[in-house]
Formats: sequence, structure tokens, C-alpha cells
Amino acid sequence: MDLRNNKITVGELLDDERSRAVFQKRFGKWMKHPMLAAGRSLTLGQLMELAKVYLPQKIIQETWNELKRL
Repeated sequence: MDLRNNKITVGELLDDERSRAVFQKRFGKWMKHPMLAAGRSLTLGQLMELAKVYLPQKIIQETWNELKRL
């Protein structure tokens, strides 16, 4: 998948069934969080920066690698 140098938006990723499945598999319970809709305008790069507060870098990197392979 072309992540456009991490400038692809979360909304675009969630609208694509392949990338949505990656997020669902890795972060299932968070996919129903009420703030998810508000985060659709974030870029992937911004999301990765925010995720550092909550997730180990290894999980972030593995998710990015899986998205890149799509």
C-alpha cells in the first residue's frame, strides 16, 4: 500500500478494507472508541507519534510494516 510517506490519513486507511483489517486485528477493542471518528483527519505519521505514548515502538513498527506490505 502506498502510505504516501506516512501522509495518508487515518480515514483513508479505515476506508480501505485491507488496512482496516490490519487495525482491527491488532487494535480491535480500540476500533469502537468514540474518538476514532475524530482521528480520521490525522495522518499516519501523526498517529504513529501519538501512539508512542500508549504502545511499544515494536508494535507500531510491526503495524507499519504490515500496512506497507498491502
